[in-house]
Amino acid sequence: MARQPEAYIDFEVYEDATNYLGISQVTLPNINYITQQLTGAGIAGNVNAVLIGMVDAMTATFNFRSALDAAANLLAPTAHHIDLRAAEQYWDTQAVNREVIADKYVMVMSPMNMTPGTVAPASLTDTSCEFNVTYYAAFKNGEKIWEIDPWAYVCYVNGVDYMEPVRRALGK
Repeated sequence: MARQPEAYIDFEVYEDATNYLGISQVTLPNINYITQQLTGAGIAGNVNAVLIGMVDAMTATFNFRSALDAAANLLAPTAHHIDLRAAEQYWDTQAVNREVIADKYVMVMSPMNMTPGTVAPASLTDTSCEFNVTYYAAFKNGEKIWEIDPWAYVCYVNGVDYMEPVRRALGK
């Protein structure tokens, strides 16, 4: 089936079965692999070696319409287990119709900072919170696409756990 993604229709954010309303936008974490620059005999210049499964610290940004509702709840300096569920619209080029696919992002995160925003008549506060993300997974229609868990030595992408040989070498 030839499907083309068109756009997210809507999304909702949950923590422990609580639906957080008032979130206007989420910037998902970047996944940046750690590299080591190599130089010396046998190398004509410099080479960046990408270290298998090793990732830089991840952050996510949540934008809120108000500083005193969901943003205040997520400001508690604890680990928050978050499910971001999205309805993504696809165009099926063979059946010539649209379909909706369920996407889910799972994060364990802790607040790093909060920008409460601006209070003004007839406007939103544009509150923003940045979170440190220590676990990050993505699912499409229930199938795991990736799972990044530095504490558990997991770097799973499209069916392959790239940290499995590292765990084995370390006796884990």
